[in-house]
Amino acid sequence: MAAIGIGIGLFAGILSGLIGIGGGIVMVPALVLLLGYDQHLSQGTTLAAMVPPIGILAAFEYYRCEHVNVLVACCIAGGFILGGFLGAKIAINIPEDILKKVFGSVLMVIAVKMIFFD
Repeated sequence: MAAIGIGIGLFAGILSGLIGIGGGIVMVPALVLLLGYDQHLSQGTTLAAMVPPIGILAAFEYYRCEHVNVLVACCIAGGFILGGFLGAKIAINIPEDILKKVFGSVLMVIAVKMIFFD
C-alpha cells in the first residue's frame, strides 16, 4: 500500500510541476481505482496529503523564473482556504454515489472544454 501511495504522489507531483494539475484530478481517482477507497476517503486523503507540500518546490521554481504573480497567488490561497473549508463541509454530507457523479462530471466538462473549445 505504501509503494502505491508513493507512486500516486510521485505521478501527481510530476503532473503538478509539469502542467499544473495533480491533486484531485490524479490522486482521487487513483485512490479509488488502485486502493479501493470510497469517494469521501479519497478526497479527504488527497486534501490531507496536499496540505504540507502543495507544490512548494514547484512553485519556488516557477517563482525563481519570474512566472508567479505573488499578489494574485496570495489572493487565490486565501480564497482556497475558505473555499476548501466550505466545500468539505458540504461534501461530507453528500452521498458517495452522488459525489462520484459530480466529481466525474466536473472532470468531463473541463476535459471537453480544453479539448474542443480552447
